[in-house]
Amino acid sequence: MPARGEGHVAGWRATAPLTGQGTGSLGRPRDTGAVTQSKYLRGLFSLDGRVAVVTGGSSGIGRSMAAALARAGASVVIIARRLKALDEAAAAILSEGGTAGRVRADLADRADLMRACLEVRATFGDPDILVNAAGVNIRPPLAELTLDQWDQSIQVNLTAPFLLGQEFGPAMAARGWGRIINVASQQAVRAFGNSGSYGASKGGLVSLTRSQSEAWAAAGVCCNAIAPGFLATAMTSEVASDPVRAAALAARTMIGRNGRPSDFEGITVFLASAASDYVTGQLICVDGGFSAM
Repeated sequence: MPARGEGHVAGWRATAPLTGQGTGSLGRPRDTGAVTQSKYLRGLFSLDGRVAVVTGGSSGIGRSMAAALARAGASVVIIARRLKALDEAAAAILSEGGTAGRVRADLADRADLMRACLEVRATFGDPDILVNAAGVNIRPPLAELTLDQWDQSIQVNLTAPFLLGQEFGPAMAARGWGRIINVASQQAVRAFGNSGSYGASKGGLVSLTRSQSEAWAAAGVCCNAIAPGFLATAMTSEVASDPVRAAALAARTMIGRNGRPSDFEGITVFLASAASDYVTGQLICVDGGFSAM
């Protein structure tokens, strides 16, 4: 199904191929090749006319994902708790010529989450793309983990993505196109560093992704999860502030460095666009080869 609107990919320009010109040239004229390439790439990756919701889009990976979607042409609604960070993230998108709105909500509060869904619809209408990037990282030793901590981890990391999927997924399926991108974790598939409720919630999120794909992929809604490697964010500040531990994690990657939020821009646009029409139900590791070592 085509996008709701048509236009150009904001901030992007095709580079002309190095081809010959005139009679007897082995390549096409430079300007014709550029137009062909531009049209081809727009068809694959443009999000013009799409509406995206990004939870946790005010910081870290989520903020980079929201910015990437906006640069590709989507109208983006960011959901997060901290109003100042929300305003800054939305303002950054607007400053680049993108379209953005923001909704303040506590995803641990189900009533607040449902209110946020109403505000999302009032901002740009039903979303075509849902990115669940919000999370909490509560990691005491398992024997010390309280029931309240367990409940908070499950509510934010697993129940909120479930409820948002239930709210927006069926409407995507009814329209015949949609994308759900869940930000999981390496701890969905391996336990380390007091995995506890965090690992359990992220493992559940990967399983939820497969269930969402089973339910809606045949109707055009591709659902995938991303497992980041280690990168310095507010959620990982304890480890990131320790140069020895941070260096040890970098050494476990094939690339030789830890991740950056910008490393998630490309995979986000790919999974949100027509380029991923035949990719669904997958956990994709974006980790510099960490999971392959």
